[in-house]
Amino acid sequence: MALSDRLELVNPSEIRRLFDLAAGMEDVISLGIGEPDFDTPEHIKEYAKEALDMGYTHYGPNAGLPILREAVAKKLREQNGIEVDPMSEVMILTGANQAFLMGLATFLKDGEEVLIPSPMFVSYAPAVILAGGNPVEVPTYEENEFRLSVDDMEKHVTERTRALIINTPNNPTGAVLRKKDIEEIADFAVEHDLIVISDEVYEHFVYDGVKNYSIASLDGMFERTITVNGFSKTFAMTGWRLGFVAAPAWVIEKMTRFQMYNSTCPVTFAQYAAAKALEDPRSWKAVEEMRKEYNRRRNLVWKRLNEMGLPTVKPKGAFYIFPRIKDTGLTDHQFSELMLREARVAVVPGSAFGKAGEDYIRISYATAYEKLEEAMDRMEKVLREKKLV
Repeated sequence: MALSDRLELVNPSEIRRLFDLAAGMEDVISLGIGEPDFDTPEHIKEYAKEALDMGYTHYGPNAGLPILREAVAKKLREQNGIEVDPMSEVMILTGANQAFLMGLATFLKDGEEVLIPSPMFVSYAPAVILAGGNPVEVPTYEENEFRLSVDDMEKHVTERTRALIINTPNNPTGAVLRKKDIEEIADFAVEHDLIVISDEVYEHFVYDGVKNYSIASLDGMFERTITVNGFSKTFAMTGWRLGFVAAPAWVIEKMTRFQMYNSTCPVTFAQYAAAKALEDPRSWKAVEEMRKEYNRRRNLVWKRLNEMGLPTVKPKGAFYIFPRIKDTGLTDHQFSELMLREARVAVVPGSAFGKAGEDYIRISYATAYEKLEEAMDRMEKVLREKKLV
């Protein structure tokens, strides 16, 4: 099947459709797009200006500037317990989102299956389809805080299964896999000879004393893992479009070939700024300040949603919360449209994140505390007036 045919199988993002609609309305509070409302820290902007003055205005290596690959390798060693060769096992991308299609394209054959925990980030299934594979949703459940379990995967693995995608902390549920979960998933991957794509872009935003674990740090797992991360969420650098992967050398070599004929290379002055940011203590202070504020917002939204009659698991990570709206009698689409029309609050239908997301909505609390208070007031008012709770 040609790529043009595969594109016909991939639908536009439900999130973007909803927010294109909201863009034409006045006084809408958006709780949908997964983007930090914080600005990039000033010292990182200064590093970019410094890079421009130094002449970082030309093409760079396809796999990324050595200075950034070395800084990423150091970060992985110190923060994640992953030992990598920066020149052969690290690659810089034009945004972390590239990693899924490019990574899958290095090994996936036509018709092979990829297990994806559902609810799931909207890019995963399309990336599998475009790479020639078949996405297989593995439901996760509210009663297990939406954490992926091996028991769930065993029901869906077949002789055609080639890979598994995990995302911790999770978008859209905020679930964080425990160390025991990670170890069991690693054993499952070895037993079934699967490659693991581990999306860790929200790794620094965890709460209640929870720690995030990298599956590639476990014995024997680096050789079968593609670790995906980036700068968009960590340093509020969404518009800079920088991500990175750590993977075995044969994967990086093929991904580099893909990038060579796609985007050529990431922006060089942005790479210089990211490398300096990783080494600067001010960056990590800013991350901790953002984490504390996200936690404050999380506590507010979780409390208010439960009080208004929408049962909600308290998320352990990321900046999303996933309330159940089934008891209102509305579908997730009807609920989202009602909130947009009547409350002027934009939320995302849970089914946009897979079949297991039906009967839920996703709310992003990456917006100002005062706006979140107002949004909760508006939502509760509509629910009470319509006698839906």
